[in-house]
Amino acid sequence: MPIYVQMARCCWIICFLVFSSLFRAYEASPGDSDQLYRACLSQCQKTSCVGARCFSCCNSASDGSPLDASWYNIKHLYFWWNHWDCQSNCRYHCMLYRENERAELGLEPVKYHGKWLSRRQYGFQEPISVAISALNLVMHFHGWRSFSNLIYYSLPLKPDKTPFYDYAGLFNIYGLLAMNAWFWSAAFHFREMDLTEKLEFSSFVALLGYSIILAIIRSFSLRTDAARVMVAAPIVAFATTHILFLCNYKMDYEWNTKVCIGMGIAQVASWSIWCGATEHPCRWKLRMVVVGGIFGVVVKMLDFPPYQGLVNSEVVLNASNIPLTYMWWNFIKDDAEFRTVNLLKKVR
Repeated sequence: MPIYVQMARCCWIICFLVFSSLFRAYEASPGDSDQLYRACLSQCQKTSCVGARCFSCCNSASDGSPLDASWYNIKHLYFWWNHWDCQSNCRYHCMLYRENERAELGLEPVKYHGKWLSRRQYGFQEPISVAISALNLVMHFHGWRSFSNLIYYSLPLKPDKTPFYDYAGLFNIYGLLAMNAWFWSAAFHFREMDLTEKLEFSSFVALLGYSIILAIIRSFSLRTDAARVMVAAPIVAFATTHILFLCNYKMDYEWNTKVCIGMGIAQVASWSIWCGATEHPCRWKLRMVVVGGIFGVVVKMLDFPPYQGLVNSEVVLNASNIPLTYMWWNFIKDDAEFRTVNLLKKVR
């Protein structure tokens, strides 16, 4: 049996096992199921106070403007930068209050609404995550720009001015999706709102789904439109259904985490199988990316609480993506050169 047929079978079996394991019941996080936390939320929405701390965001007129309009006008910029709506403030301060109580009792931290509590700093929801997301965005922009310059200006082009590299368009789309995802990641970690939450989650699901499609197409050298559509259709359908579920039914963090881990495993599995079978001269770079991807999946699955309320497993995962992104785009550029040279030899 040809090696690529064996690879295809292994890849689809792994993908099936990964995704079928995701469909099981999920429950609310321990923190938001806590009766004391719920009582704190209810009291906060009535009094705008959590313990000795009070704020004015829940005391608004019927049109949503603050009752203390003069204070709002005088300190408009400061209010905008540090303003949080009633629900966000009540959730954050009730979580903080309950976690302090738990720490005094010697209890371990728990999740609230599917997430660990992260402490606000300088008006940022999660300042370290914002910085890391911005760095990932910069790395993808640099990689995408250098890739585009390579294939359109450094390497030979066909008579119709299109690249010889078969996957140029696919990787250009990948670069745009990656930059979009990291932009909304930075926006979400800067200020968690319903809009930024939906855009961040949807963008990463779309990126992960597209990454699986790209991994399969490149690994098995699929060049015909029919073969690419057959691969893409079920994955696009799955990713779209999941995005619609999150945006229109329930924004469930833990369920989304399971889905994203499954999609990450499927992508890593596809590249891993190809790494073991290919004789590509730059396969060592891809192997480093695969090892880094496995590390990221393991860290995400460990899901440990934030150290000092700032650094959790997601922060470590996103930070590890920065050097991997550099290595990944280097491999893509090497692959473009390798494929172009081989195709030119055949043409001549």
